[in-house]
Amino acid sequence: MTVRDLLPLLPEPAELRARCRGIALLDSILDRHVPMHAFVRDWRTGVDLATMDNGSGDQYAIVFDPAGVFLYGFDHESDATPWRDEDREHWPGLLDGLPASLAHYARTPEFQFEGFFDATVCAWRESGGDGWSCGPVRFGPEETDGAEGLFGLLVDGGPEAYAGFAEDYFERPVDRGAVAAVLAGAPLTRRAVGSLSAAADFGAVAARARAMGFGGPAGSES
Repeated sequence: MTVRDLLPLLPEPAELRARCRGIALLDSILDRHVPMHAFVRDWRTGVDLATMDNGSGDQYAIVFDPAGVFLYGFDHESDATPWRDEDREHWPGLLDGLPASLAHYARTPEFQFEGFFDATVCAWRESGGDGWSCGPVRFGPEETDGAEGLFGLLVDGGPEAYAGFAEDYFERPVDRGAVAAVLAGAPLTRRAVGSLSAAADFGAVAARARAMGFGGPAGSES
């Protein structure tokens, strides 16, 4: 899968935001010290940010701006890595066509490494648009930009996919029912949080959830 295969699989922006937020909350419940995914509400005024960093050099960021959604990822082992050349350069066409309303995100300091926008995947969707877009990139049959490994979990969006990821990453069993409830945006309960992590502080988890934009916890569930 490359970015061209990814585009028709990406959900609508509101659903993508919900998936990002749910995955980030689940990560923080399972281990608040080493989550792979994060979600920051009002990263900029009126702008939300979802990120992933696997600790091995691969990462992504998705910006939810009133002007639209800006998505990029970096897979350090993909054919499209800018590090394939000593002087670093993007895969041909990667940023071509990026609308002016979102183009400044490719220059955002937080998305730079040594003054360069390290990206192997880039896609966007302007507000009011009818679909996702990317630049006119081309890949050979054996070439990849890392889109599948970076965004496969978001594309699937289901509890089984997340649970499989989490059991591998956090090296512990994961309650599918609790995962499904969080991903569905259901009010948090002590039972669900406890089934995911007996060590989690429910009050702290509920506060993190509210900061991400979830509603309050269920009032009657113990």
